[in-house]
Amino acid sequence: MSTADKIFIENCRDILENGFSDAGGKVRPRWADGSPAHTKRVFGMVNRYDLATEFPAVTLRRLAFKNCIDEMLWIWQKKSNKISELKSKVWDAWADENGTIGKAYGYQLGVKHRYAEGEFDQVDRVLYDLRHNPASRRIITNIYNHADLHAMGLYPCAYSMTFGVQNGRLSAVLNQRSQDFLPANNWNVCQYAILLHMLARASGLHVGSLVHVIADAHIYDRHIPIVEELLRREPRPAPLLHINPGVTDFYSFTADDFALEGYEPHPFATPIEIAV
Repeated sequence: MSTADKIFIENCRDILENGFSDAGGKVRPRWADGSPAHTKRVFGMVNRYDLATEFPAVTLRRLAFKNCIDEMLWIWQKKSNKISELKSKVWDAWADENGTIGKAYGYQLGVKHRYAEGEFDQVDRVLYDLRHNPASRRIITNIYNHADLHAMGLYPCAYSMTFGVQNGRLSAVLNQRSQDFLPANNWNVCQYAILLHMLARASGLHVGSLVHVIADAHIYDRHIPIVEELLRREPRPAPLLHINPGVTDFYSFTADDFALEGYEPHPFATPIEIAV
């Protein structure tokens, strides 16, 4: 059993068996038919993934690996808010009349700020510090900008990263205010695992651990039968991550520079309805 599968199974069981149910209460999210989308939820979930030993893709269901990377590159590399630049349609529900998600996600990472060393956006500041100040305890990104929340199509879910380097290995803490566990958990974990690999490669470092802190981890009512189906499946071995050895520049990576070897997940044909 892969570590990612083990963690996913433990988290799902914790939510289903111990989570708080908001059924019958007033909730904001709605299903496409207008019905309230209720959840079972756990507050304060922390998981650690050792990226030096395993790539954390679950095998209980297939991960849309290329689309997962494409979205991460859209946010962190392109620093974009235009949904036309995405291959998937995940963000369409939050787009405005201009086809953007407003001042959210990639937009915030691309805003330049003044430092003693010059002007950088948040991504370039991370790259600068990893190369010049790897011992720093101030290598942080944060896209939860209260001044711009009114202009965001969706408040950021995964909103901050804190990076640390020890013994030449790059680790990070990912903070997430809220997570729709079935569709988003492994999607986010694998995105930020790839991001750590990219930053490490661009900075001459090796990867360490990804620590994922989720404030509100929840499973929606209509997702519970699907999760229960996954929990009845037998986990398979973790895949190996292959990265194009010829790419070392952060801004030169494409989704095609990454591949999972030996990835044989269970099929996942059941459509997942997304609450908005």
